[in-house]
Amino acid sequence: MTDGDARRSLDAAVAPASLEAIFDLLAGWWDEVGEVTPSTRFGFETAVIEIAGNIVEHSRGDSDARRFTLDLFADAQRLVATFRDDGDPPLLDLASVRMADAEEESGRGLALANAGVDDVDFRREGDRNVWTLETRRT
Repeated sequence: MTDGDARRSLDAAVAPASLEAIFDLLAGWWDEVGEVTPSTRFGFETAVIEIAGNIVEHSRGDSDARRFTLDLFADAQRLVATFRDDGDPPLLDLASVRMADAEEESGRGLALANAGVDDVDFRREGDRNVWTLETRRT
C-alpha cells in the first residue's frame, strides 16, 4: 500500500446510474490500495458490483427516495466493502445461495459475490440493510 489505510465512501440514490459512480469510486480507490493480485481485484470488484446491482434491482417502495452508502476500506491484510441501504430487508438465506442454472435469467448475483470474496455478511441494523464483503489480500 502507499500510505497506510485506504478509504473511500459514496452516498448515492438507489438507481442504475449509481453503478457508474461505484466503478469510478473503485478506480480511484485501487490507486491508493497498492498491490493486489489481478484475481483478488477481479473477485472483489465483481462482489461489490453484484451486491450493488441487487440493491438497485430489488429495492422496494419509492426507489427515487431510497439511498445507499458504500464504504471501501483496505489495510495491509484485507479489503472490505460495506453497503448500507434503506430498502426493505431481503428475503434470503445466505447459506442456501447457489449459482443459478444456465437456463435461468437471473439469480447469480449473490453466488458470484460469494465466489469473489472470502466472506459475505448480511445483517439488519434498525431500518437499514448492511452488507459486508471482505477478502484477504493474499
